[in-house]
Amino acid sequence: MGTMEEYGVVLDFLPYGKSTDTRKEPLAQVIGDTYFTLLEVVPKPEAQLKNGDRIYIGKGERDQIDHIKGRVNFIDLTSSARSGLKFAIEQIIKTREVEYVTFFNKCGPITIRLHQLELLPGVGKKHMHNIMAEREKKPFESFADISHRVPLLPSPVHILVERIEEELKGDSKYYVLTRPPHRELPHY
Repeated sequence: MGTMEEYGVVLDFLPYGKSTDTRKEPLAQVIGDTYFTLLEVVPKPEAQLKNGDRIYIGKGERDQIDHIKGRVNFIDLTSSARSGLKFAIEQIIKTREVEYVTFFNKCGPITIRLHQLELLPGVGKKHMHNIMAEREKKPFESFADISHRVPLLPSPVHILVERIEEELKGDSKYYVLTRPPHRELPHY
């Protein structure tokens, strides 16, 4: 399985780069729409990016992006990028609804005592058992179906957004919806 992102959503576009950068080149912070990888990319000089734009960042010829600078961690995001993060994640989840409904239908235990569903904010043992009982009767077909059949469960989209953001912050023990954060080796 390749782990390269093909497309990303612009979280912040800095036409003159970050104030801390020595080279003043345009920079954009994006979130990949497959693995939720946080990246910094350098747009082509004529590119006019807007927050929320979906752009091609994969291999080969890119129309708006010159090159990928690299992965960044949540802590490296600008305040503007952070404030747009939840919205970008929500848009990505909604466009991949089938995949995430499948997650609710198929996910299983991580350990003897812990189920993947319990990692979702607002899902405890009771909700987990309700979800599992309902999916055994008939697999869920949509987010609306999950909400309808599992009483008092917070919005499935909302809890996925919360979980993904938590994983992106980098201090989770388990990464079920994103790639683990990029860890740099300590310098000696």
